[in-house]
Amino acid sequence: MNLKKRYLIALLFITQFAVSQEGIAVYSDYLTDNYYLIHPSMAGAANCAKLRVTARNQWFGQDDAPALQTVSFNGRVGERSGAGIIVFNDRNGYHSQTGAKLTYAHHLMFSRDEVDLNQLSFGISAGLIQSRLDETDFLNSGDYDPNVDGTIVQKDSYFNVDIGASYNFLDFYAHFTVKNAIETRRDIYSGYESDNLRKFLLSAGYVFGNEDSLLWEPSILFQYTDETAEKAIDVNLKVYKPFDWGRLWGGLSYRRQFDGAEYLDGNSREEQHLQYITPLVGINYGNFMFAYTYSAVTGAIKFDNGGYHQITLGLNVFCQREKYHCNCPAVN
Repeated sequence: MNLKKRYLIALLFITQFAVSQEGIAVYSDYLTDNYYLIHPSMAGAANCAKLRVTARNQWFGQDDAPALQTVSFNGRVGERSGAGIIVFNDRNGYHSQTGAKLTYAHHLMFSRDEVDLNQLSFGISAGLIQSRLDETDFLNSGDYDPNVDGTIVQKDSYFNVDIGASYNFLDFYAHFTVKNAIETRRDIYSGYESDNLRKFLLSAGYVFGNEDSLLWEPSILFQYTDETAEKAIDVNLKVYKPFDWGRLWGGLSYRRQFDGAEYLDGNSREEQHLQYITPLVGINYGNFMFAYTYSAVTGAIKFDNGGYHQITLGLNVFCQREKYHCNCPAVN
């Protein structure tokens, strides 16, 4: 294996290992009508309760490739409150985690009537997560390590919370969330990973156009990791086409990490930033929703030519309120 590829594999291992241990990682699935997955303040913000099921697989054809499944449900409770639950299973090679989050949100309406959207929301999610490290296949490689038992599956559970706020005003929205707000000691990764998994998310977007022809939704998402000071940004654009039976939509997302990693290319030292390009397409048919996203890593060096595939299935239920008079697909 050449040195150039070793640098890449090390970079991707570190990135994927860190992502897989933070609870539910921030992928592009929030763009598939699923903002509640990353923003607890969106629980019950819409005029319907939302059930969403996602399945994500990375690097088809690679052994022990990362995979993530989530099931979430959120809806209104009374006039001013919302509640939700998220259950997830995340696997990344020998590492895996399962968990559940319960959410409460409070919504303050500033509009004069029921159809003009002017809503400030606050939310908190409390989650219990179990991490596992499967050592049973470690010794099959033929390399002996006295520090590895080789016959056990290590397990460790921990508790954490996410807190956030959202503001929806007619066609504009903004969200701010702190993921893993409290430091949590996890003995299973003691000495390898910090107890500080805190991450800050800030997103905003605006929808414009004609609701009878095309709607355009540009948005951004900024991420900041507290422990490592890593920063990343998503720049997104979605387009909606309404029909009598529902709507068809598609979009494109571009993610770039501000911090690069150096590698050797022959005698020269190069730097590469983690970058994703994610096209997505979806359909709303009545109260049913289906979406597909594909994320491709760009750059001179890649672990594999395959991308990351994700499917989202959704169902809207208990739609008891009139739709808001705005271009606001996330809440209408």
